[in-house]
Amino acid sequence: MESLKEKTAKGLFWGGLSNGLQQLLNLGFGIFLARVLDADDYGMVGMLTIFSLIASTLQESGFTAALINKKEVTHKDYNAVFWFSALFSAFLYFLLFMAAPLIAQFYETPVLTDLARYSFLGFFLSSLGIAHSAYLSRNLKIKQKAISSVIALTLSGIVGVTLAYLGYSYWGIATQNLVYIGTMTVCLWCFSSWRPTFQISFAPLRSMVGFSYKLLITNIFNHINHNLLSVILGKFYSETEVGYYNQANKWCGMGQQMILGMINGVAQPIFASASDDAERQKRIFRKMLRFAAFTSFPAMLGLGLVSEELIVIAVTDKWLPSVPMIQLLCIGGAFVPIINLYQQLIISKGMSRVFMWNIMALGVILLASALCTYPYGIQTMLVVYVSINISWFFVWHFFVQRAIGLSLFHALKDILPYAFIAAGVMAVTYYITSFITNIYFCFAGKIVIAAALYIFVMWASKSATFKESLEYLTKRRKS
Repeated sequence: MESLKEKTAKGLFWGGLSNGLQQLLNLGFGIFLARVLDADDYGMVGMLTIFSLIASTLQESGFTAALINKKEVTHKDYNAVFWFSALFSAFLYFLLFMAAPLIAQFYETPVLTDLARYSFLGFFLSSLGIAHSAYLSRNLKIKQKAISSVIALTLSGIVGVTLAYLGYSYWGIATQNLVYIGTMTVCLWCFSSWRPTFQISFAPLRSMVGFSYKLLITNIFNHINHNLLSVILGKFYSETEVGYYNQANKWCGMGQQMILGMINGVAQPIFASASDDAERQKRIFRKMLRFAAFTSFPAMLGLGLVSEELIVIAVTDKWLPSVPMIQLLCIGGAFVPIINLYQQLIISKGMSRVFMWNIMALGVILLASALCTYPYGIQTMLVVYVSINISWFFVWHFFVQRAIGLSLFHALKDILPYAFIAAGVMAVTYYITSFITNIYFCFAGKIVIAAALYIFVMWASKSATFKESLEYLTKRRKS
């Protein structure tokens, strides 16, 4: 148990450090790009995102999670996944290359044809690193994946900024994505000791298909759910409004990824390692649930609190229309790491069918609500979208309760105190800083006061999660 605890702590530490550095880099490069480019440029790339994500999911086909959760994995398993991903992604790229004019016609934007064919190269490049990524994740080599992400983000950011400065607009954003994916794939090869061979056999995939095909369908619907609004906005609104939404989603996504990066790197392997002991798995899950709530609510609600000042200072007031969208997305985003933790547990229990039907049902409801509310404006669509996603927590909990016996009372007991404390801290901070007229002082004051108040309340309430996090950081600093 001590060994498992140490692995979990190290995974959370490296995941947090990596994502912290990534978000700082994203912030720096994103500020420059948003100052140089306009909403139309982001809207052009945003309209293609869902197609690349679905293609990437098809090429991976859920085999990464299957490899991580499989009791014993051999070279033949990794080799089969590698060659399937590479060959199938080449076929998918050919199909999308031919379909690019139809995509452009759907959005009534002819220039999307060439941009789509160029952007879609990314999912083929990523296919070459899927097996290596699964190898590193299975062996909890979070540090190596963290270093890979930082290197890829740094190099791609430099390329994106340079191209934007030279006037390449949305082509610069597309190239930045390709450089990130290509660099990430090369780094995964460098850090992984596993190598593919030409003794190709897809027979090992048969034992994984029963688990993976459900995840495949699930992940496709997941991408549809997360990018649904970009498609609806792209169809019924202008590229500018899509750009405002994508900018809001980007800032909110940076906040979410900070917590998700810590949790995703360790959750599934750790849950799988304790799958034979339901009581032990429940203890681990509750501990991670408290940690997710402890970090997610102050981070996301805090981002919503400073969003107006942050946007004006970082990317100028031309992006102010995205601020109300950021604030709404941040409320929903605070629950994302918690819901994601529920999903990771369901996958680790082999309940991929439950996972699949849950995501599909959520997707159908979100699509129906978006189609019904788009005539009433983007704000109305977002309110409904966020409300449905938060409410779906209770559906996820129903299945987790059946799997490990965790009652709703105990789950809410682990989550709600952090939610109420964070909300209260942000409300008090907003009131205290409402008299500050200088935008820079207001921005800094909100951050300092909110952080100090939250830490003080955690200390005064003797939060075990706060104490353990502090002890681990102190221990690492000494070592």
